[in-house]
Amino acid sequence: MDRNRQKLVGKVVSDSMDKTIVVSVERLVKHRLYKKYIRQSKKYYVHDEDNSHKNGDLVEIISSKPLSKTKRWRVSRLTEKNEK
Repeated sequence: MDRNRQKLVGKVVSDSMDKTIVVSVERLVKHRLYKKYIRQSKKYYVHDEDNSHKNGDLVEIISSKPLSKTKRWRVSRLTEKNEK
């Protein structure tokens, strides 16, 4: 992890796959004409080696080499555990 890698923080929305979770990352974008901030979200397929993260957890993800057709991210650390 010596190189500069992209880091994002998002919420786990699906953990039903084996060694893969889906993380939704939200960001605020200013509308060009109306100057109002709009909340946009994007889903990322993330590698979770030991299937330890569950729905609702807040995680930090880091970019990596392609691990499959759609997975280009790995879990860096757990930021907040879901208390359900």
